[in-house]
Amino acid sequence: MTERKPPGVEFETWVDHQIREADARGAFDRLPGAGRPLPSEVEASYDELWWVRRKMAREGLSVLPPTLALRKEAEDALAAALDAPSEGAVRRIVEDVNVKIRDVMFKPPPGPPLGKKPYDVEEVVRLWRERRAERA
Repeated sequence: MTERKPPGVEFETWVDHQIREADARGAFDRLPGAGRPLPSEVEASYDELWWVRRKMAREGLSVLPPTLALRKEAEDALAAALDAPSEGAVRRIVEDVNVKIRDVMFKPPPGPPLGKKPYDVEEVVRLWRERRAERA
C-alpha cells in the first residue's frame, strides 16, 4: 500500500505519480496476460450481470424458459425411451415426461407455448420394438 494522498495535490496527479513510480519499480512487469490483447468482454457494452453470464458459461449452464426446457426434456426423453433396455423402462420414461407435459398444458407457465402434446405410450413402445428388431 502506498502513502496517503497529500493535501492540496490533485487526485489525478497523485494517482499518475503512483503509477509512474510503480512502473519504474517494475511492479507491472510479468503480469498475467501481459502483451496479449484485452478480452472481447472488455470492449462490449456494460452489463451488470457479466459475472453471472461468465460463471454460467464456465459451468456449462444455460437458462431456458420453462416451456423450452420441457420441450428439450421431452425430446431427450423420447430418444432415451427409444434406446431403453426394456419395455418397462420405455413406459416409465414416456409416462414420466407425459405427466410434466400435461401439467404445462393445463397450467401454462410464462414464456413461449410448449408446442408438445403427451406422447402415445403404445406408439413409442411400437417404435422401440421396431428399432430393437432392426438391430437384431
